[in-house]
Amino acid sequence: MISFIDDFTFGDIKSYKAQFSKLTNEDNFDDLKARLAPVCKRTLRRQVLEYIRYTNRIPITQEFIPTEEEQELYDVVSGYLRRQNLYALPASQRHLITLILRKLLSSSTFAIAGTLTSLLYRLNAKLKRVKVKPEMDDDLGQDFESYEELKDEWQENGDTPSDENIVTEEELEAIREEINDLQRFRDLAESITHNAKGKELLIALKTGFSKAKELGANEKAVIFTESRRTQEYLLSVLSNTEYKGRIVLFNGSNNDEISKAIYKEWFDFHNGTDKVTGSKTADIRSAIVDCFKNRATIMIATEAAAEGINLQFCSLVINYDLPWNPQRIEQRIGRCHRYGQKYDVVVVNFLNKKNAADVRVHELLSEKFKLFSGVFGASDEILGSIESGVDFEKRIARIYQECRTEEEIQASFDVLQKDMEMEIDEKMKLTRKNLLENFDEEVHEKLKVNLAESKEYLSKHENWLWQITRYYLEPYADFITGDHSFTLRQNPFPEEKIHKGPYKVGKNIEDANIYRIGHPLAQRIINSCKSSDLLLQQLTFNYSDTAKKISILDPLIGKSGWLCLVTLTIDSFETEDHILFCGITDNGKELDIEQVQRLFSLSASVTPFIDKMPDNVSDNINKMIHRQEMDILQSNAEHNGSFFDAELEKLDKWAEDIKNSIEIELKQLDKDIKARKTEAKKILKLDEKVKAQKEIKDMEKKRNTLRQNLYQAQDEVDDKKERLIEEIESRLKQKIEKAELFTIIWSVI
Repeated sequence: MISFIDDFTFGDIKSYKAQFSKLTNEDNFDDLKARLAPVCKRTLRRQVLEYIRYTNRIPITQEFIPTEEEQELYDVVSGYLRRQNLYALPASQRHLITLILRKLLSSSTFAIAGTLTSLLYRLNAKLKRVKVKPEMDDDLGQDFESYEELKDEWQENGDTPSDENIVTEEELEAIREEINDLQRFRDLAESITHNAKGKELLIALKTGFSKAKELGANEKAVIFTESRRTQEYLLSVLSNTEYKGRIVLFNGSNNDEISKAIYKEWFDFHNGTDKVTGSKTADIRSAIVDCFKNRATIMIATEAAAEGINLQFCSLVINYDLPWNPQRIEQRIGRCHRYGQKYDVVVVNFLNKKNAADVRVHELLSEKFKLFSGVFGASDEILGSIESGVDFEKRIARIYQECRTEEEIQASFDVLQKDMEMEIDEKMKLTRKNLLENFDEEVHEKLKVNLAESKEYLSKHENWLWQITRYYLEPYADFITGDHSFTLRQNPFPEEKIHKGPYKVGKNIEDANIYRIGHPLAQRIINSCKSSDLLLQQLTFNYSDTAKKISILDPLIGKSGWLCLVTLTIDSFETEDHILFCGITDNGKELDIEQVQRLFSLSASVTPFIDKMPDNVSDNINKMIHRQEMDILQSNAEHNGSFFDAELEKLDKWAEDIKNSIEIELKQLDKDIKARKTEAKKILKLDEKVKAQKEIKDMEKKRNTLRQNLYQAQDEVDDKKERLIEEIESRLKQKIEKAELFTIIWSVI
C-alpha cells in the first residue's frame, strides 16, 4: 500500500520480507516505524471521544433450529465434502471451495442448490470429455461475491488435474457415482422451499426494530448475506410481508429491476448537478443508498455493501450469514457504526443452535473479538493484534472439515481459542510500543484548542465565501440570505457550462448543490476577483458598528493610513501561496499583520480617491513587503532543507534494500542448489539422476551470472539514486511570483 504513495519508502518485496516479516529485532522494528511515520497516521476512535460522540453496540442473538430435511442436507453435503477424492472440485482450489460450499450450505438451501447444479455441470462435461475451466471463478463468483478476494488471499498447493488424466474405467465410474450423489443432494435442496432460518428473519426484524425504536432510532435495517441466491430468497420472503415495496437490494452488479428503476429515478432528478459523477457504477450505488435513506426500510446486501458506503442513518445490522473472518464482520457493522451515527447500533446475529461448531464460532467472535457489543472502537486493538483474518478463517474451516463428533469439535475449538488468547495477549502487551503511533498528550492538548479554532475557521471562511459570492453574483442570481442559498438567473461565465442551482453553503445537503470553496463555480468567482484590476480607494471601517470587541483594533480608532495586500507564490517542491499584509498609519507607525487582517472583519464604506501614494509611504510599505517576503522564503528554505535531508535518508535506505535484495536472491539460490544436490543423491533411476544434474547445472549457471552482475547491478542502483537526488534538488529551487492585490487608504471610526 505504501508504494501507491511513494515508490522509494521500501526496496522490493524480497528485501522487505527479509527485514520486516518477523519483527524480532529491535533495530528492524524502529527502522520500519521510522519509514512508516511520514505516510501513516493512526488515530483510534476511542481517542477522539471527547470531540466526536460515538455510540455503543447492542447484540441480539436470533437462534434457529433447522428442519429435519435441512439437517439431512447439511449432513450429506458435509459428508461429501470430507471425501478424500472429489472430481467436481479442482485440486488446486479444494480447500478454498470447500470453505465456500460450507458457507453457502449454512446460508440457505437455495444458495447450495445453485452451486450443486454448477458442480453437476462440471462433472457431466468431464464425463463427455468436454473441456471446462480448471477453476470455478464464474460459477462461484456470481453467487459468493467475496470469492475473488478470498482466492487472492488463499494460497494452496496442488496441481489442477486435466481431463486427459481421466483414463481408466474405474475413474469414469467414480465420476458417475459422484454425479448421482450430487443430483440427489441437489434434488433434496430444491425440494426445501422454506428455510427455518428464513422464517426467523421476521422475528429478528421485529425484535431489532423494537430495540431500535426504544433507542429513538429510525426503522431501518441492513441485512447482510454472503450469497446472491440467498439475497433473492430473502427478497421473496419479505415481499410477502408488510415490507413489500420498502426493500432495496445492494450487491456487486446492482443490475436487478428494482435497482435499475431506483437509478433511473435518481438520475432524472439529479441530472446536471454535482451529485452525478459520470461513473454509472458509483452513481447506482449512491442512488440505492439515497433510496434506502429517504424511502426504503430494509436493505438486503451482500459483501459488496461492507465497503465504501456510509449507512450511519441506519442503526440495525442483521448478520443473516456470519462471516468467519472477524475483520469482515467489523467492516459490515462499521457501515452503520461510524462517525455521524446518532444512536446505539443493534447487531442481530443468526445462530444455528443445532450446530456445535456454529455456536463456538459465534462465541469466539463475540467474547474474544468483542465485535458485537461495547463502546465504539472496543475491538480496534484486538482486531489489530491478529496476524490475518484469513488464517483464522482457514483454521475454522479445518475444524468443520475434520471434526465429526461434538467432542472433537469442542476440543478443536478449545485449542483454537487458547491459541487466539495467547496471540491476542502477546500483541496487547505491545500496545504501548505501537508501530503506527497513536496521538500523544501533546497532540491531544493541541486538538482541544484546535477543535474550537477549526470550527471558527470554517464558519469564518464559509461567511467570506458567501459574502464574495453575493457581491459577484448580484446581477446574476437570486439569494436567500437566511438559508445561505442561491439560484442562478443567468450564467456569469457564458463560455462555461454551469448548472443554475440551487446552491447552498453547508454540509449534508440533499436538496441542492453543496457550495464550498472547492466548488468549480466558487473557484471561478475567486479567481475572477483576484485578477480584477482594482483602483485606489479610500475605505472607512466602522468599528463602532460591530457587536464584537476586537481589542487589537482599539488603538486604531480615529486614525487613518495606508494599506497594501500582495500575493506571494513560491514554486519549489510544492507550490505555496501567501498573502502579505502591510499597513501603516499617517504618522508612519507600522500595523501588526493581525491588525490588518482584523480590519477586514469590519463593515466599511468606500470613497473614490484620485491621488497617489506618497513616495515616503511607498518606501515604507515596500520595506514591510520585503521583510515579510524574506521571512517566508527563509521558512520555506528551512522546510525544504529538512525535506531534502529526509528524502536523502529515504533514498539511501531504498538503495540499500535493492542491493540486499540481489544478495538475498544469491543466498536463496545457493540454498536451493544445496537442497537439489541432496535430493539428487537419493534418486535411484539413472535417467532421473542425469535430469537432476542438468537442473543443478542450470541453477549454478544462473548463480554465477548473478554473481558476475552483482556489482554492476549495485552500481546501477547507486546511479539511479543519484539521478533521483538531482531531480529533487532541481525541484527545490525557489521560483517566486509577486502580484499586488490592492492598495487602499484606510480609516477607523
